[in-house]
Amino acid sequence: MKKPVRTDLAVEARSLHLADGELPGVTAEERDLEGFAVTTVRITSDEASDKLCKPKGVYHSVSLEPVLRREDDAFGRAAAALASLLRETLPLSPDATVFVAGLGNRAITPDAIGPEAAEQILATRHLRAQLPEQFSYMRGVSVLAPGVLGMTGIESAEMVKTLCAHVRADAVVAIDALACSESERLCRTVQITDAGIVPGSGVGNDRAAFDRESLGVPVAAVGVPTVMDAGVVSDAANVQGLFITPRDIDMIVRDFSKVVAYAVNLALQPELSIADLDLLLS
Repeated sequence: MKKPVRTDLAVEARSLHLADGELPGVTAEERDLEGFAVTTVRITSDEASDKLCKPKGVYHSVSLEPVLRREDDAFGRAAAALASLLRETLPLSPDATVFVAGLGNRAITPDAIGPEAAEQILATRHLRAQLPEQFSYMRGVSVLAPGVLGMTGIESAEMVKTLCAHVRADAVVAIDALACSESERLCRTVQITDAGIVPGSGVGNDRAAFDRESLGVPVAAVGVPTVMDAGVVSDAANVQGLFITPRDIDMIVRDFSKVVAYAVNLALQPELSIADLDLLLS
């Protein structure tokens, strides 16, 4: 009996079905952006959504291995590429306000991408309200790392929905860790989608969804696969329920949370540069 494969990446879900031929309602295209390979998967039918276990929507997957190798200009190019895809995924009017949610558990390193990134997002809603003349060029942004249900007793989606209504956010950007099924994508890929995200789905611990239906506003989800199901690489019975993560995951989380945060900042604040962000976040 074939083992079920856990993955949050649409590009992997599609590849698992290619042995049976192209699936109607699914298209894929590849391109280069700022020197990085981008694969865009579009899921347009209910049948394809059911078979791939992914909501209908557009999924961009970007390979960021040059960032891990610390190649020259890789960080800036990666942030620019992700920012471009995020603007494409979540088109916003100049006066639209945005709520950024850093999902995950800060105490568990592979799950800390969201909270770590949230610390590096520019919160500007209060600045525009209190000093409109000086900060009118900035988009109003609110940011929160809501924690997890086991620590707060509140579903993250419930908390974010309530706060979005309070601050009258026009859109949400959700940042989270993901699970993958291919080792070459582990801690090397960023996925950006307009289909939202279900925290914990990749590890069999589904929580309330972050999507347009549940939050009432457009949602862009940005995710980094930091774990992989051990069952994919081993037939041993005792690996069931275990997940693999790189031994240098602390450094990887630090690097990827920063590049994701800078990308979100560049997408939401187009008047700023990498140098501006270095100054404002230092």
